[in-house]
Amino acid sequence: MVKRAREEEKPLSQLELIDVLQRLGISYHFEDEINDILKYIYNNNNNVYNTNKNNVYANSLEFRLLRQHGYPVSQEIFSTCKDERGNFMVSSNDIKGMLSLYEASFYLVENENGILEETRQTTKKYLEEYIIMIMEKQQSLLDHNNNYDYDYDYDYDYELVSHALELPLHWRMLRLESRWFIDVYEKRLDMNPTLLMLAKLDFNIVQSTYQDDLKYVFRWWKNTGLGEKLKFARDRMMVNFLWTIGVSFEPHYKSLRRMATKVNALITIIDDIYDVYGTLDELELFTNVVERWDVSAMNGLPEYMKSCFLALHNFINDFAFDVLKGKSLHVKKYLQKTWADLCKSYLREARWYYDGYTPRFEEYIENAWISISGPVILSHLYFFVVNPNEEDALLSTCFDGYPTIIRHSSMILRLTNDLATSTDELKRGDVPKSIQCKMHEDGVSEEKARQHIKLLINETWKFLNKDCINLDDDYSPMFSKSNNNINKAFIEMCLNLGRMSHCIYQYGDGHGIQDRQTKDHVLSLLIHPILLTQ
Repeated sequence: MVKRAREEEKPLSQLELIDVLQRLGISYHFEDEINDILKYIYNNNNNVYNTNKNNVYANSLEFRLLRQHGYPVSQEIFSTCKDERGNFMVSSNDIKGMLSLYEASFYLVENENGILEETRQTTKKYLEEYIIMIMEKQQSLLDHNNNYDYDYDYDYDYELVSHALELPLHWRMLRLESRWFIDVYEKRLDMNPTLLMLAKLDFNIVQSTYQDDLKYVFRWWKNTGLGEKLKFARDRMMVNFLWTIGVSFEPHYKSLRRMATKVNALITIIDDIYDVYGTLDELELFTNVVERWDVSAMNGLPEYMKSCFLALHNFINDFAFDVLKGKSLHVKKYLQKTWADLCKSYLREARWYYDGYTPRFEEYIENAWISISGPVILSHLYFFVVNPNEEDALLSTCFDGYPTIIRHSSMILRLTNDLATSTDELKRGDVPKSIQCKMHEDGVSEEKARQHIKLLINETWKFLNKDCINLDDDYSPMFSKSNNNINKAFIEMCLNLGRMSHCIYQYGDGHGIQDRQTKDHVLSLLIHPILLTQ
């Protein structure tokens, strides 16, 4: 189905096929073939670039796919697509080219200025005008009671454009995107029925795997008794599991999803202990016990905290045993440190609250990227997919200051969370978030503070993009200087955590309040299969 690139006369068609396979959610079945195609194109002086020099769509697609897979392709790929003034030679009527250029612009990295950065707002403006034009045309036809047949290619472009303007492809949760794209792809006049059926069957088969995972994690949750003992805390097992699909949807990550759901459940419980229930004295005691990691030290804790720490302690022991599988590396000390870091960051915020203190913006951020729990989540994923030897040099730095990719992924998680939840959390009595800290420090309005946070999210994505490629040295896909040969699968999971944060917090607090879009996400990904016949 996917030919080797050297056998294909038109590399552009291969890239288009890769794009469709990825969006349908079935590209993981063809990883070797896809890697071969992209490596061949990159190593042969950008084959698509050479054969489509003035084609903005082709060059944008190549740029996006190569960067997505860690290839350090330069913006120079667009050099032949610009006029003498440096502007892209793309017509406002070329919706396909405009959209491809817009999507490509989200793969820029730190300090990478140039025409692509400047073009994002221009292409966005044209795409927005296109949407308005289509809506006005449809309304006019309805007003005149015209019966007309839809132009499905036209509708397909409209669907893709409106979807991209809502949230770019690079920032979207992969499995949810696949569920959406399967329906949209079916409308294409030139859709491949074999690919479509494969995508539908794959979706339903993988969904059944998720349902087995859910049965397992709900049994575990019931056995812990935390849902019954800690009535004040949020019981969010479905959304906790949804997070894990966003991070690693492929069926072979079954055990990882089960483990990660437990991590998410424990984080939710401990977060609520610090935010809504524990007294400051109790929180000091609990933090001390987690730092010492000593079961005998928990005797001074109230009963509800004992139950929580014991569940956490048992989980770490079980996880370390499962990961070790007879190897010599003792991962517990590293994981214990990440939980201690999390609890210390929670305690710092609790002290701020009890003191009535509003931290400076940078002071807040330095603590908040840890308190959002990203380092805890990603550290467990790291050990699961990498399983390093004790001599691994990365371990000496991985859980000291954490690799930059963990920090940047966690920052995106923190900032998207703050945009969605800060107002509600302040009402219930929580520490000021990034928005309020910015307002307090700079004396600006909430709207200006929110705009600053959105800009910071965009800039942090550039840092995260750079963590995945190396534009300075010889080609080394998915590696970077700052992250020292971190496993490719782990890097993809770091990206996916950032994507998942947009999914959960795009319309509000999708984790804390599950009667919004989160419920629809759960139903479409976990409950309702795709009908194979219409």
